[in-house]
Amino acid sequence: MFFTKSNRFNLIYLFMATFIVVSFVSRTILLTYSYSHVSLGLLDLVKIYGIGLFYDFVAVSYYVIPFVIYLILVPNKIFNAPWHRKMTIAIFFGFIFAIVFNGFSEWFFWEEFGKRFNFIAVDYLIYTTEVINNILESYPVPLLLLIVLLLTLAIFTFYVKKTMVLHTTFSDEKGFVSRLKEGALLLFIPLLSFFLLDQQSLTSVSNNKFNAELSKNGLYSLFSAFRNNSLDYDDFYKSHDIKEVLTTLRKLQTTQEINFVSDDINDITRHYSHTGEEKHYNVMLVMIESMSAAYMNTYGNTQNLTPEMDKLTQQSLFFDKLYATGTRTVRGMEAVTLSIPPTPGRSIVKRPNNHNLSSVGFTFEEKGYENKFIYGGHGYFDNMNEFFSHNGFNIVDHNNFDAHEITFDNVWGVCDEDLFNKTLKEADKSYEANKPFFNFIMTTSNHRPYTFPKEHMTQPELEGRDSGVNYTDYAIGKFLDDAKKKPWFDNTLFIFVADHNGGSSGEVALPLFRYIIPAFIYAPKLLKPQTISKLSSQIDLMPTVMSLMNWNYKGKFYGNDILANDFNERAFIGNYQKLGLYRKNHLTILSPDESVVSLEVVKLERTDVVYKEVPKNSADIDRAITYYQSASYLYKNNLTRHTKAQ
Repeated sequence: MFFTKSNRFNLIYLFMATFIVVSFVSRTILLTYSYSHVSLGLLDLVKIYGIGLFYDFVAVSYYVIPFVIYLILVPNKIFNAPWHRKMTIAIFFGFIFAIVFNGFSEWFFWEEFGKRFNFIAVDYLIYTTEVINNILESYPVPLLLLIVLLLTLAIFTFYVKKTMVLHTTFSDEKGFVSRLKEGALLLFIPLLSFFLLDQQSLTSVSNNKFNAELSKNGLYSLFSAFRNNSLDYDDFYKSHDIKEVLTTLRKLQTTQEINFVSDDINDITRHYSHTGEEKHYNVMLVMIESMSAAYMNTYGNTQNLTPEMDKLTQQSLFFDKLYATGTRTVRGMEAVTLSIPPTPGRSIVKRPNNHNLSSVGFTFEEKGYENKFIYGGHGYFDNMNEFFSHNGFNIVDHNNFDAHEITFDNVWGVCDEDLFNKTLKEADKSYEANKPFFNFIMTTSNHRPYTFPKEHMTQPELEGRDSGVNYTDYAIGKFLDDAKKKPWFDNTLFIFVADHNGGSSGEVALPLFRYIIPAFIYAPKLLKPQTISKLSSQIDLMPTVMSLMNWNYKGKFYGNDILANDFNERAFIGNYQKLGLYRKNHLTILSPDESVVSLEVVKLERTDVVYKEVPKNSADIDRAITYYQSASYLYKNNLTRHTKAQ
């Protein structure tokens, strides 16, 4: 029998014990689920559970702050009153329910992302409508809530029958000073943690990222993500003198066709020059949700999920070594429209100071194009409408679809077929107005809950992500078939590129294989099919497109023409904290503790990568710092703003 001494803080201690036990069970379940990826040595397990226990304790100390303050302040007469006892027990029951519910939530988040709660979870809390509906459409929520409730009842019943806690809690006669002393100790723990503790420092003891994630506490990670949703490069990463960085950037970015327009090192405006007549082809840029290269037969998949895109590899300019810059849709949008490497923290698309940037939207606008961002959902999600509408695009989203234009709709928006049908109509409008058009189209069907008209799939028996890939592939094929009937088809470049791949988890910080994405430029009357096997980045895509049209223009872009003879092969990859530069079979990773790691790629396959840590390559480190420090500095100091063409 426990808690025999009268003390109003007994419920706090019991709650903390419950939190730690549930966290232990949750960690064990996640470890078991991912056991094939986890390092399971004795020392590894001690680290996972030892560091995990520590962070569980810190996390729950944050959780109980409001209740501790309340227990210090509420007088004994009120606290021990029958009505207050009932209210407190109800709150305690609710707290237990929340702990168990959180354990279930972490399971589903881990299943999707292979990580504890992070920036993505923060976003989920912001966009509640989309996220809640997505959950309702993806999972048997009533059944799950019933299971959570039954587990909560079981735990609560155990406490009532096996402990004295409910009796001893409500017979407390301590004075205010005594309560203040005990409560102050409970408050001192989270206060000390807030100022001194950095979760990253302890959980990075393992090079295996699954081990590192398992040693975290989900709620603490969520709290940390709220605190650190932006990272100032100069404060957290290895850096050089900014003048040296900007000078080096000029050397790296000058090519035969691209030169800086000013001697001012703070002005990165470059003049892209080409010979021959300028073309004004229409441009249809389709950004495909979560389309990993690993899903395609071309890259070794044997499921035949993407017959249409596999055909396109033979009919297009196909870039088979192009890498995504990040793991979220907004990162892909940022890379393609702004042509810059990823900066630490959240994407520029979601930052408040992101209007009137040097965007390809303005470049096309200056060439007389009608630009549209076309999205089948509600573009306020992820700040997309705000970003695109202030960087050279008009908005066409769910609000612009008439009822008869929607045959299928889920939480993320209309199905891809409806989206493409709307796109064709918008292209017709521009053509009839005698305007060349640039349409940036964002698909959604290859996203959980993977619901769409399955009767249109080539393999309707598929489920989950495979079904989403197969349906989107079908919709792309139909889109092109329908476009071929249009009078503007022969004069149009169709660009297909993924926003990111279909998963971001891995045993290492930046698993290269997960960043490889397909990219095609299809125009049968304009371009000769060819496979381009140069290592390249999403940020190079639009400079390549504009080069194909022989454009002369100015822009503050980092991207270059992949087809140029002197193209500098490299790829930028990152997550919210790690920044990677991949070139010549080596990956250089910059981390927010100012550390740098140099890795040699020993093996790179469709679903796996093996690294070997090697002595630091100073040239590659300097390159990585130059690209990432300069990009962060220029954005932070408003030096990437759009400058109107003279």
